[in-house]
Amino acid sequence: MSASLQRGPHPGGCVTLRGRLTTAFLVVVLGPVLLGSIFVALTVTTVSRDRTAERLDRAATTVRTGISAACRQLQAAADAVAVVPAGERPAVAGQLIARGLATDIELDGREPHDDWQSCATPADGPAATIAVESINGDATIRAAQSVDDAFLDHLSAASGARVTLTGADESGHLLRITPESGQPLPLTLTVPATRPSFLYAVLPAVVLAAGLAAVLVARWLARTTTRPLGELAWAADRVADGDLDTRVPILRPDELGRLGASFNRMTRELQAYVQALTASRDQLRGHLAILGETLSSTHDLQRILQVILRTALAATGARAGLVLLLDPAGGQLVAQCGVGLAGHWDVPDADLPKQRLPVGEGVLGGVAASGEPRRGQGEPATDEPPCLTYVAVPICAPVEAGDEPETLGVLALYDRVGGDAFDDADLRTLRTFAGQAGVAVHNVRLHEEAQRLSLTDPLTGLWNYRYLRESLRREVERASRFGRMLTVLVLDLDHFKDVNDTYGHAAGDAVLGEFARRIRVGLREVDVAFRQGGEEFVVLLPETDAYGGVIVAERLGAAVRDRPVPIDPLRPDGTRIPISVSIGVAVFPEHGDNAQRVLAAADTALYAAKSAGRDTYRLADSADVTNSRVSPSVHEGNFDPKTAVPTGPRPPGHRRGR
Repeated sequence: MSASLQRGPHPGGCVTLRGRLTTAFLVVVLGPVLLGSIFVALTVTTVSRDRTAERLDRAATTVRTGISAACRQLQAAADAVAVVPAGERPAVAGQLIARGLATDIELDGREPHDDWQSCATPADGPAATIAVESINGDATIRAAQSVDDAFLDHLSAASGARVTLTGADESGHLLRITPESGQPLPLTLTVPATRPSFLYAVLPAVVLAAGLAAVLVARWLARTTTRPLGELAWAADRVADGDLDTRVPILRPDELGRLGASFNRMTRELQAYVQALTASRDQLRGHLAILGETLSSTHDLQRILQVILRTALAATGARAGLVLLLDPAGGQLVAQCGVGLAGHWDVPDADLPKQRLPVGEGVLGGVAASGEPRRGQGEPATDEPPCLTYVAVPICAPVEAGDEPETLGVLALYDRVGGDAFDDADLRTLRTFAGQAGVAVHNVRLHEEAQRLSLTDPLTGLWNYRYLRESLRREVERASRFGRMLTVLVLDLDHFKDVNDTYGHAAGDAVLGEFARRIRVGLREVDVAFRQGGEEFVVLLPETDAYGGVIVAERLGAAVRDRPVPIDPLRPDGTRIPISVSIGVAVFPEHGDNAQRVLAAADTALYAAKSAGRDTYRLADSADVTNSRVSPSVHEGNFDPKTAVPTGPRPPGHRRGR
């Protein structure tokens, strides 16, 4: 609730303040009044002298202007005569003299007079005539003006001062004008001396009257000013103590009233600003809490970037924002998440990654290439989000001291609410959030890499046995849910121990790596290959029946058998190691109704292929599927195309095969 001020401060304080104001006004006003009465005579004399000097200065300016105008008039007359044909010049000269533009005009062939003073050359002494000349070919025309009493009287009337040639004896205040270009005459200006004796009597009376009025005004101001000032001082103390509800009553619409109104408006705006700042602080704390919880509880990069972006928007008051991450392979920035985007960037979140920007082009590409933040006004580029103002900072991975930061992407904000441009504080805030984003992206990628390394075989690059169990369970559940088939191949290199014993373990590792590469080449994108351990591998073929599995087994066996593995880097004699593979084939749900049983059926079929002499495949028998404790039987088959197809099962017409 607003607490308006109802009374002023303590009465003793008012009396003290009123006395101080009265004393101050008396000292400030009566002091100059007394000094003015003492020095009034000097003041009047000084004013009179200053006015005389100012009058002489104005008169000198007027005289210079008049003589300069006379010279320009003579020049115009000489030019007018010079431009006409020679035969017409006497008539034109006579007309100009008759019109008073010159007192004399000399035509071609006449010598100049010694007493004619050129307007362009300052005279050494008094001159009777001033002249100018105009040259047209061989003809020289001179126009002259006599410096007689009429000419000087004309200058005197125009300037308000007596104008005489230097050397004249005049009484009064004098000002001598020295000759110069455009004013060649040495002249003397004279104004009569004035003695304002009447002012000596009037000014002291005026000074005394002003002093008396000042005393009265001082007492009135002291009486009417102390209470509003006291109330304002009391209210200022309340505000300084933290009571922003304090208000000052407005008694009169004068300067003190305006001061009180300004004080009330200041306290209201300060109170609103504090409330908004408190709300913004609480909101920012909430966003930071959400951000901290998100960073510590999840490795979902999209969710983390969304929280960072929305927190940055709330902290800076921006209308829209965008996060892009760098794709090193394509050299492009790929949009990851956005809020409030316009134009062709206003797309569903699922389609946002389709928006790409080249590194090094535009504002965002320039930030990614240079690693330097940018902010400004205007639309950055036609292929970037439209905006009025923007600020963009790089997202960098955390580095050790002294290392160059690696740019991972760009965090950009657009259009602050209210229309103001982004400032340095917004840039610092955004760089803080970009640093959090860099740490998050770096941690997520480290987590993904660690997870990948924990699920992959370092020698072959295939998934390991740990991931095999999870993938087989997931694929069996998917096949069961949608009524599809899943074929499992178990592969084992024949006589691999002999390779290690004969060529060494390095050659054995090279054989395993090449074998894994040939498996990947012979599979579809949806097929998954694993290294189960040692020289044993597993391949999952989703939506594939027994016939399709047999075809894949034949193709993989031929790819291994037909091309011995070269080990040139290990042995300089160009040795190639011939290898072959035995394969067991089982199909879910035909050979097992869960992941463990179908893998066991494929493993049993593998041992059957080994027992049949290796370098062949065997397909598990479905007769014993219902009896999980009994090893399933197998169908015989080998990699000979003439015998593999007839002995292998044919695909039923209603199944989806490959």
